[in-house]
Amino acid sequence: MKILVLTKRQYSGYDLLDHRFGRIRELPLELAHLGHMVTGVALSYRPKDELVVIDRHSSGNGNVRWHSINLRRGLVPLLNRYAVQAMDIAKEFRPDLIWTCSDAYHAIFGTRLAEKLGVHCIVDLYDNFESFKATRVPGVLPRFRRAVQNAHGVTCVSRLLANFIGSQYGRKQPMLVLHNAARTDLFYSRDQRTCRTQLGLPEQNIIIGAAGALDKSRGVDTLFRAFKFLTKKNPSILLAFAGPRSRLSKIPTGPMIHDLGTLPLDKVPVLLNALDVAVICNRDSAFGRYCFPQKAYEIIACRVPLVAAAVGSMNELLAEYPQCLYEPENPKSLAQAIERQLAARTVVNVLTPSWADSARQLADFFEQVVHGNPLPLDN
Repeated sequence: MKILVLTKRQYSGYDLLDHRFGRIRELPLELAHLGHMVTGVALSYRPKDELVVIDRHSSGNGNVRWHSINLRRGLVPLLNRYAVQAMDIAKEFRPDLIWTCSDAYHAIFGTRLAEKLGVHCIVDLYDNFESFKATRVPGVLPRFRRAVQNAHGVTCVSRLLANFIGSQYGRKQPMLVLHNAARTDLFYSRDQRTCRTQLGLPEQNIIIGAAGALDKSRGVDTLFRAFKFLTKKNPSILLAFAGPRSRLSKIPTGPMIHDLGTLPLDKVPVLLNALDVAVICNRDSAFGRYCFPQKAYEIIACRVPLVAAAVGSMNELLAEYPQCLYEPENPKSLAQAIERQLAARTVVNVLTPSWADSARQLADFFEQVVHGNPLPLDN
């Protein structure tokens, strides 16, 4: 099958092509490894070199050809230029299916492009895009909802998001719940002392921390406040964290705080394995209720004790581990959950899917849609 992927280039605080990160990088690459022909168009909302990047699978079998296009020239948006270039790429590639990802704009554009080409379109919802700023622009939300309603298929990052789309959008099948997964070639259990040495962290202290977006919207300030509670009882405890953050983020500093900046992907599992307890922060929000934090499976794959906000998919994933949950935005509850883990360390024992596992599910779903869902798409 020939698959065209449409996405923004920057998402979840990372750059798809610079960092080779996440769902929208890994799934197309694994689809290519399965033998499908995959080409992607990555729209950069920031100034970048416009170029073609060949992303190769680590096995040497399969690659994705990415076309990077800038949204702006200076301060001037070039939407028509992007639309023309994407259409030219699509006409040359002649896809059987478009998988359109990353935000409301791409859902809207992808379904329209598919209609013009006379091919199937599947919208990927890796988060609740209604919680994104893009949908606050007048006219975007109804067009986005219409695109999701009329797409030939929808992939959702969580069961809760799929239920929301079904009930609020009137979306019927075909739909696929496709959780985020883990790079199991990178995320696995390692020697804690060795990992601490690699990152320059003390070997003897208790260290708690997090890896991921350090954004107030994710509730990371709850971790910083919980750390203050913990240090009152144990002044030798350390906090270590890494991840992208905005210039407006208020990141604490101090002798017992180790801010490792934004680590390359191959160093993230080193940080996780250096921790005594890894924390997944979130808020009970339109975003938090429907997301599936990628870090959850990465931490579990590393066999590191974790604590997560009791919201959305984490309530489902950790249903048999209530001691690992804390009340969202409650620093005392988070501190207590960390203390429980330090007193009786619990490693979550659930199956960790790899991106290859998820890609096989996705490929089967694509086949189902293309061969079982008739054209045309009607917007």
